[in-house]
Amino acid sequence: MICEDCNQRPATMHVTKIVNGEKTEVHLCEKCAQEKGDMFMFNSGSGFSINNLLAGLLNVEPAFPQSTKPQYDQDDIVQCENCKMTFPQFAKVGRFGCANCYDTFKEQLKPILRRLHSGNWSHNGKIPKRIGGSIQMRRRLDSLKQSLIELISKEEFEKAAQVRDEIRSVEKSMNEANKGGE
Repeated sequence: MICEDCNQRPATMHVTKIVNGEKTEVHLCEKCAQEKGDMFMFNSGSGFSINNLLAGLLNVEPAFPQSTKPQYDQDDIVQCENCKMTFPQFAKVGRFGCANCYDTFKEQLKPILRRLHSGNWSHNGKIPKRIGGSIQMRRRLDSLKQSLIELISKEEFEKAAQVRDEIRSVEKSMNEANKGGE
């Protein structure tokens, strides 16, 4: 394949860009790719930068800056009380200054995390298959115990008795599963 820019050298750099479901492919030789520079996130051979990736995900800096006007008003900028970092600083650096930043910038992070996690903004982790059954049973048991407490406090004793029976059933199946594993 020949370079799309100079039409002389073989293309060694293949960039695929998908924006709003529209796929664009660019095939360049090494020299033309270096000349394009930041357009393809390659800074004179230094390679891929995670900071550029995070800045792109945050949509803080456009790919081709059009004006030097500040993007945020000084009144709108949220600042961490602990380390004094602002959200634009985080977007530029690509990492938080302290643990308190996660709480401070929680609202700004939600849309970013939704985009990364296919609509979810919280990460609950994954359960390994070999022990997944017992973990799910424990979570179910905890949920049932919590609902039992709530039903008793509301004085809904008939529903509470049903939940109690379900708790006993889950505990029995957990005990049987534990005995089978020994």
